[in-house]
Amino acid sequence: MNEAALRGLAEDWRLKGRRAVVVSVDQAQGSAPREAGARLLVAEDGALAGTLGGGHLELQAIAAAREALQRNEPLSVRVERFALGPSLGQCCGGAMVLRHAPLDAAALAAWPEPAVRFVLQLHGAGHVGAALVRALADIDCRIQWVDGREAVFPTDLPAHVQPLRSDAPEDEVADAPAGAAVLVMTHSHDLDLRIVQAALQRGDLGYVGLIGSATKRARFERRLQARGLDTGRLVCPVGVPGLEGKEPAVIALGVAVQLLQRFSPACPPST
Repeated sequence: MNEAALRGLAEDWRLKGRRAVVVSVDQAQGSAPREAGARLLVAEDGALAGTLGGGHLELQAIAAAREALQRNEPLSVRVERFALGPSLGQCCGGAMVLRHAPLDAAALAAWPEPAVRFVLQLHGAGHVGAALVRALADIDCRIQWVDGREAVFPTDLPAHVQPLRSDAPEDEVADAPAGAAVLVMTHSHDLDLRIVQAALQRGDLGYVGLIGSATKRARFERRLQARGLDTGRLVCPVGVPGLEGKEPAVIALGVAVQLLQRFSPACPPST
């Protein structure tokens, strides 16, 4: 579950009157399993969502939250520092400051909008496109998923994925925000070429990727360069090198890692 989904779940729990504790990382010093701002939800009925990184520290935080929820008294804010050493059965060597707070309006107001790692305009709803959307389901990004065909998108998409059926997918490139990634993997090489051309005509995109082999790249380069375009920014083949296998899930994982490398660290949400 990504940060945006976790915050949405917290809002839903509060609206439904579900009694819960929000355990958040106030500070992370040295080597620690999660960064400042990470959160864990612990509900009175035993439900959990989010993570502080796992390990004994998380188990201890869950136990403390459940103990507080079982008392017949108002929940209060508690802040505690933990050294991640032998006393916790962990050997990270750093330290974390955890805040326990009731899930209420104040806790949600103090919960900032999640950072967005990148915005992706993904062209093509085939097997690899679908696998990539699944691979990015728990990543704090925004995806506009474009395809010209009818009824190709799954119905159970994450909230951060916007499906768009378009009769002219290449025209949608103009609406991608500056700095976004445009990734092309449609069912048609001619359509791929039109979309890549539209992307390269813009000089402000953070990533322009095209699925395909080195042979496909060479063919596209000749045609694009003949139209006066600089193909030096084109990423093709896509994905991190060294991964063996052409299964959609393998390709998607390689592309997901490449996008995370290209757009790390996370950036603030765009307006």
